Order: sequence, then C-alpha cells, then structure tokens
Amino acid sequence: MHIWVDADACPNVIKEILFRASTRLKLPLTLVANQPLRVPQSAHIRSVVVPGGFDVADDEIVRCIEAGDLVITADIPLAAAVLEKNGHALSPRGERYSPETIRERLRIRDMMEQLRDSGVRTGGPATLSQADRQAFANALDFLLR
Repeated sequence: MHIWVDADACPNVIKEILFRASTRLKLPLTLVANQPLRVPQSAHIRSVVVPGGFDVADDEIVRCIEAGDLVITADIPLAAAVLEKNGHALSPRGERYSPETIRERLRIRDMMEQLRDSGVRTGGPATLSQADRQAFANALDFLLR
C-alpha cells in the first residue's frame, strides 16, 4: 500500500500523523501539492510539486495510484476517482469514503456549490478538533492493519 496525500489543504497535524505512520510501518508516503513542502528525511516519504491550476494535484494522484493505495483528501470528486480505481480514500477528519456513500457526498457537495454560486454564504469547514485528529488516527490505524 502506498499512501498519497492531497497536501495543499491537508492540515499539518494530519501530515505529522502520516509521517509517523509511514516511518513506523516503512510505508511509502507521497504528498502532492502545487508548492514545495517540508517533509522529514526518510527513504519512505517524498513530496511532489505539480504546477498550479484547478485539480492538477488531484489529477496527478489519480494518474499515479494503484488498486489498494490509500489517498488522504477532503476533496469529494478526488475520493470518488480513487474509489473508481479500487483505492481507499480517507478524509483528514477520519471519514472513510466508500462506494456506498460517495454518490450522496457528491450530491451534497454539488448542492453546496450551487448555493455558493447563487450568492449564499455557506461558511467553511469547522476547525479541526482534537476529536477529529483522534478519529483520523484511529481510521488510519484501522486501514493500515
């Protein structure tokens, strides 16, 4: 299993959890972003910088993943593409995306986008809480076992 991270929007605390897991389990971890990232010196951890642009990092992740790989992302369309390639997708809040739930998540995302496009202020996601961090660590541990 290779772990891929949609790193532009991934909270640093989640990256730190991933760095520790990759080092402990000797799993390859690749962070994909449109800007340089600091990653620990490790034979297992690397970062890939892609050009700026809409969905460029997402497209690179989808191009590179193989069945069974794990992708960390809050991006619902990316999670759907990962599932289509028989990968696993996990949000930074510990929500595991599944083929059974992804369609509904896409519908909600599209509805919220339509609301924003019509001028409705929907606000952003809540700040990542300690409970969210723990939920992520637990879900990651479950997937890596």
